[in-house]
Amino acid sequence: MQLSDFNYDLPPELIAQHPLANRSDSRLLEVAANGLHDRTFVDISQIAKPSDLFIFNDTKVIPARLYGQKETGGQVELLIERITGENRAWVQIRASKTPKVGSRIHIQNKLGEQIDVEILERKDRFYEIAFQKSVLELLDRFGELPLPHYIEHQADRDDAERYQTVLASNPGAVAAPTAGLHFDDLVLGQLAKNGVERATITLHVGAGTFTPVHSEDLSQHQMHYEWYSIPEKTIEAIEQTKQKGGRVIAVGTTSLRTLESYALNQALTGDTNLFITPGFQFKVVDALVTNFHLPKSTLLMLVSAFAGMDTIREAYRHAITERYRFFSYGDAMYLNRSA
Repeated sequence: MQLSDFNYDLPPELIAQHPLANRSDSRLLEVAANGLHDRTFVDISQIAKPSDLFIFNDTKVIPARLYGQKETGGQVELLIERITGENRAWVQIRASKTPKVGSRIHIQNKLGEQIDVEILERKDRFYEIAFQKSVLELLDRFGELPLPHYIEHQADRDDAERYQTVLASNPGAVAAPTAGLHFDDLVLGQLAKNGVERATITLHVGAGTFTPVHSEDLSQHQMHYEWYSIPEKTIEAIEQTKQKGGRVIAVGTTSLRTLESYALNQALTGDTNLFITPGFQFKVVDALVTNFHLPKSTLLMLVSAFAGMDTIREAYRHAITERYRFFSYGDAMYLNRSA
């Protein structure tokens, strides 16, 4: 399997830069056994059956981007990768010169307040840093919402609301589980009215989710680790759904990776770096709600493994022809697992 197998050309104007007025105004491309169907997202309640179970990722995006200065005066940008303790985190650092272990970075917010963080350790492209107080408390005061690089505007008040799902409750992610952005109270209410169940997992999406695949040989690529947790009641709901012949529908690739990681290691809490490529044997998830993903990305590889490479290629060609909106603020797909 080669990296070039997962490339496609996307007109840049199809990259959604802002969310729609209403979450469920998005379009939905249903990829079914009898072909492709252009729908609106509210139709998800017609696709789902009363015996089905939707699994949502309830992670909450934190204001994970920080700006500061090195002790030498150089400008620095920090992006939290993951929080590892009350006052510690691993970060990516962008600077003209690599900062040294043991040095400090001065962070200042728009109110003129300042804090220092100390660089404790470096591993590959990540640095462990120590804050003076609680990481989450200081990020609320000094951090900015970390929109993806392909969104060209600075995060504003609309982004602060709309780059979170309506079920977001556990802070820790640096990127949104974007398939969940389409669900609003209207859609959730209609699903519940139709007898469709829902449950949650938590996977804190790390900054490494945007790391490009550099090796043409996919077997050489190493996924970043992300922390996840699955409530026991979610496992019980999955078992009950399977027993009655219902489908487990993952809302987003993060939910899918969490559930399939559990199937492999039987751990309700832990770290996962599961890399899903064509040939992977899925054990839990029967259907997937997902956005359109970047060329050559691990997420495009995942959906190709789930629905089939030829199916995904056809669906993406259709989406581009029909002018669907792509990536985080874009439209959605509904996929069934290939046989």
